[in-house]
Amino acid sequence: MSEPAILVLTLLAGLGLGTLFFGGLWWTVGRGLASPQPALWFLGSMLARMGVLIAGFLIVGGHDWRRWALCLIGAVLARAIVKRVTGAGRVPALAPGQEVPYAP
Repeated sequence: MSEPAILVLTLLAGLGLGTLFFGGLWWTVGRGLASPQPALWFLGSMLARMGVLIAGFLIVGGHDWRRWALCLIGAVLARAIVKRVTGAGRVPALAPGQEVPYAP
């Protein structure tokens, strides 16, 4: 396989790994906040997501710094995509003088 094709596949692998990581984080927050034991959800999810991400980077990146860089770029792009798709980070507009609602 040619070198440019390998680099494109590496970028796509980084996108996939990042999507799994940040999509899994979004899913975990939804499940964990509704759970009676959220610490188990967050801890278990963090260990699983980090394990998959690091293993994927090691497998895909190999010994080539360019592959590592493209994997990282793909993961960062996936973060932006997941954020946009899930609507994370959107704050509702408040009227002047209105207080920010806090959870009890």
